[in-house]
Amino acid sequence: MLGRFTLFLGYLSLGGLLGAWVDSVWPQAHAMAVGLVIAASSWILLDSLRAGQLLRWLRLGLSSEGGPKTGVWGDITARVRRLLRDRERQTIDSQSRLQDFLSALQASPNGVMLLDGEARIEWCNQTSAMHFGLDIQRDLMQTIGNLVRDPGFASYLASDEFGSSLTMPGRDSTPSRPVTLSVQLHPYGQNRKLLLSRDITALEQAEAMRRDFVANVSHEIRTPLTVLAGFVETLQTLNLQESERQQYLALMAQQADRMQTLVSDLLTLSRLEGSAPPGLDAHVAVPSLMRQLEADALALSQVMGSVGDTDHQFVFECGFDGYLAGAASELLSAMGNLISNAVRYTPSDGRINVSVRQRSDGCLVFSVSDTGPGIAAEHLGRLTERFYRVDRSRSRETGGTGLGLAIVKHVSQRHGATLTIESIVGQGSVFTLTFPASRVVQVKAAADAQIGPETLFARPDGP
Repeated sequence: MLGRFTLFLGYLSLGGLLGAWVDSVWPQAHAMAVGLVIAASSWILLDSLRAGQLLRWLRLGLSSEGGPKTGVWGDITARVRRLLRDRERQTIDSQSRLQDFLSALQASPNGVMLLDGEARIEWCNQTSAMHFGLDIQRDLMQTIGNLVRDPGFASYLASDEFGSSLTMPGRDSTPSRPVTLSVQLHPYGQNRKLLLSRDITALEQAEAMRRDFVANVSHEIRTPLTVLAGFVETLQTLNLQESERQQYLALMAQQADRMQTLVSDLLTLSRLEGSAPPGLDAHVAVPSLMRQLEADALALSQVMGSVGDTDHQFVFECGFDGYLAGAASELLSAMGNLISNAVRYTPSDGRINVSVRQRSDGCLVFSVSDTGPGIAAEHLGRLTERFYRVDRSRSRETGGTGLGLAIVKHVSQRHGATLTIESIVGQGSVFTLTFPASRVVQVKAAADAQIGPETLFARPDGP
């Protein structure tokens, strides 16, 4: 301001000197006063031009390089330019943080939707749009109640009581492929709402499986226990002949064996689920494994033959003379369950083929085919579920627990293998385990790796 005042005095001084000179030439002209007025007017005009230059620059915006460069107005221009640049930088930073925040919400595995005071959609991520079947561009600023027509959601939205979540079907839910959502509204700001959604289909299915598992285990154990309790009471209260006592004791032993087999299979499943997958350092000799499987299959067929008229035809083909990396007990259990099922369900004089071969891509294929009754297509997808049976009455007759294929599925997953099932009703079934090439070791490679006799297959204890 001092410089601005000094400049003004300078203009007046110049005007006064000019007027004094004119007075010396023309004394009657009052030139001193005229000079001062001209000087003041010139200063005001120049100052107004510089102020107008500043205003024009402000109208054009920060991108323009105009505006006064010197003086007070130049200093104001520089300060305003610096202030506007700081403000623009802050705006850019705020927009960047907002975009990062929205990107984080967009990447969320849960649905996020922002609703205004009238329940209109202000923003939602892709997950939320998928949950409710929305088009983000088309449905923006649409009322959520007009787009989601589920009666339960409409009541929840109108209740204004959002302390708990709502469970509702998803937009793509069908009877064959149900989709279950958990949604909850959270009020915020001025009557705005945050709508969170989460796909809990897997959790619901897991809970249903847990309930079914408990119910099935209870049922499977209760039946033999009821039989045992009945026979024990009979033996305690009745005076039986020796032949009748032996008959009842044999039936009791049969039911006890059934419970023991069930408990053993449950422990096997528990062990498979709770332990780390087998590595590549343990190896099983495939020919020895096939010989053990053949001996077990013949023994089971003979046992069944002693109960009924059974005379199966077996064909075992080992087309691979090498090693398979994995846990011997698990591999024997999985492959043995497939053969055991074939033996139990194939009728008398039926044919059972068991083969193992290496494909051109290095994978090892273990296959069990039979000429049994076959399985209808609608049952194939559920065969590996625990306690799932196509024919419950026949399963109990053959002594099955309903856990064999569940064990096969877990063992195959732990060894990186795939289980495929093909079946035609009235013609038979084919169960195939395909092991990855990374677990297959040729004889020469085994010799180079110095795989000794201690790593060869040995009959393990247990299943």
